[in-house]
This record gives sequence, structure tokens and C-alpha cells, in this order.
Amino acid sequence: MSDEELDAFVHEQRTLICATIGRDGAPHVMPLWYLVRDGDLWAWTYAASQKVRNLERDSRATLAIEAGVHYDELRGVMLSTEAVIERDSDFVAALGLALYERYIQGEELPAEVRASIAKQAPKRVAIRFVEYSRTSWDHRKLAAAP
Repeated sequence: MSDEELDAFVHEQRTLICATIGRDGAPHVMPLWYLVRDGDLWAWTYAASQKVRNLERDSRATLAIEAGVHYDELRGVMLSTEAVIERDSDFVAALGLALYERYIQGEELPAEVRASIAKQAPKRVAIRFVEYSRTSWDHRKLAAAP
């Protein structure tokens, strides 16, 4: 995909798959909601989660975002990243609100949702995934090739 196609694709999708390296060297793969800020992907998760423990040991993470059901529809991107963990509770709460606003799409967040996010923030972290390489694919283009 071109940079423009990739940017649109990443903004359209809703879930990324995050692979970290476990203590035993095995991959640990989990889905995350995300948003894009200044070109970086951001997510939040519980500070005590396995993915955070893995990233504290080794900050490398591979992210995959994909779409399509049939072979000729498959498209996606794999990003090699360096994860930066942010622990400031106010920052984490603001990121949590931004995530929910992205996924609710246009609806006003109810007060109880806002309160829940604020209550969770001290137990969570924000993760900024700083990309250093990428591979993308779009099988729809294969069908269009001569």
C-alpha cells in the first residue's frame, strides 16, 4: 500500500494485534483497541498485564492490522515498533477517553463511562508504539493486475 492508502487503512480499522516477547522467548499475542496520534499508534491496557511485563523487559513489539475475509480481499500491515510506556494517570485517563470517543464515534460519552475510565486510569498504562519498519499488503491489487 502507498503511504496514503496505509494511513486511511489504519484509521478505518478498529483492532490491532500486538505481539510481544515472553520471558521464555515465546510470542505473546493479544488484541488492542488503538488510536493514531502524530503518526504513532497508541493503546491502553492494565499495567499488570502480561504484555506490559513483556514490554518492560524488551520494548520491541510487532503489530498487525488486517482486514478481509476472502483471499482476494486480504489487506493489512505489519509494523515493527519500539513501545514507550506512559504511566502518568492524567495522561492515561485522557488517552482512555480518546479511545472510547473513537470507538463510540460521535456519541457523547455517558458520565458513568467517563467515571469508569477515570477510575481505571491509575491501574492502566498508555503505550505509544514508535514504528521503525513496516510491511503492507493488499490482495485486491493482485486481482487488478494484468
